[in-house]
Amino acid sequence: MNQLDATKSGFLVCIGVCIFILTFIYLRNTFSKESSEQKSFPDTSECGFYPDELCSALFMGKSAAPQIGHFCQQIIHQPEMSDCIQTSCNCSTVIKSLHFITRPLSEEEGNFSLAYIITIHKELEMFVKLLRAIYLPQNVYCIHIDEKSPQDYKTSVQSLVNCFENIFISSKRENVVYAGFSRLQADINCMKDLVNVKTQWNYVINLCGQDYPIKTNKEIIQYIKSKWNNKNITPGVVQPPHMKHRTHLSYKEYVHSGTSYVYPTKNLKDDPPHNLTIYFGTAYYVLTRKFVEFTLTDVRAKDLLEWSKDTYSPDEHYWVTLNRLNGHYIRDICVYGLGDLQWIIESPHLFANKFEPKTYPLVMDCLERRYRLKVLQQAEVPLEPHWYFQENNHFNMKLNV
Repeated sequence: MNQLDATKSGFLVCIGVCIFILTFIYLRNTFSKESSEQKSFPDTSECGFYPDELCSALFMGKSAAPQIGHFCQQIIHQPEMSDCIQTSCNCSTVIKSLHFITRPLSEEEGNFSLAYIITIHKELEMFVKLLRAIYLPQNVYCIHIDEKSPQDYKTSVQSLVNCFENIFISSKRENVVYAGFSRLQADINCMKDLVNVKTQWNYVINLCGQDYPIKTNKEIIQYIKSKWNNKNITPGVVQPPHMKHRTHLSYKEYVHSGTSYVYPTKNLKDDPPHNLTIYFGTAYYVLTRKFVEFTLTDVRAKDLLEWSKDTYSPDEHYWVTLNRLNGHYIRDICVYGLGDLQWIIESPHLFANKFEPKTYPLVMDCLERRYRLKVLQQAEVPLEPHWYFQENNHFNMKLNV
């Protein structure tokens, strides 16, 4: 090797060493800064047990840094509510520790009661999040628990319900099969119970356990009063050709050893009773009390219910078809899909479906915190301390009943 080659080699080695040293210093400073930032995050905030900046970024449609997301997942992880379900505790403590609102928040809301039908079968934590979001003492709530649900789940729900005079379990439970008649029957069962309660509710709204409200109770009432007073909200259209198999063939439910489904037979169905035109839409609704009483007593409603027993997903045609008999039809409620927080809070709809807090805990917790703050900001009465979610104890979500 000549002197020139040796000089070149030495120069390149020197360059390489310098690059390595500079890279090491940069990476060390970067990780040190990130570590310092993570350690400086507050334990609690208005949005939950994680940095408030993270929720703000999510509501603005910005993505969060991976390390912050990981940090939050660790912080907000909470024990299952069912873990403490057997611990003896009085109802007053349960209501306060779970942050249930215990008084009407305005005169308008106090004079306009809503009824809710909630069908559930799993995920106690999500059910409690939904219930406490929509709960107010002037409303009434019928809870239908799938008969196939585990006994410990039923016991947990019953323990919570026992703490409230205006919440009850449906007097008759169904083995609910997805897209089967049993899903529709579950709502009918609750309606039969609701018409006999003392509370003179104005409208009934049906939900499943993985729904969550976008609008507050006050906003829902004002929405109903301003646009749809004495009318039903049941979106739908004339049954499309590609959906006709749902009502032209006879279907049966299969339930055995934890497996359940709906399957078609080779039998053709008769035409709908009373020459009714079948409409197709969503299974979700907001119905007047008068319409519910009509559903339970009118011969056409009863005959259509009987005819629908062997159809596919009858809850998607039953309500909208009956509503056409009353001449009221609206296509503006219920959005399907998790979406992102920015899209959800900007949506004009009343509720969104569906949420899975075990899969996306950050989305659910941020939305829940924001929703409660919005509710309290709209309140026209003095606020109770336990209505706020901010607590020093990270595990205040335990259900100690």
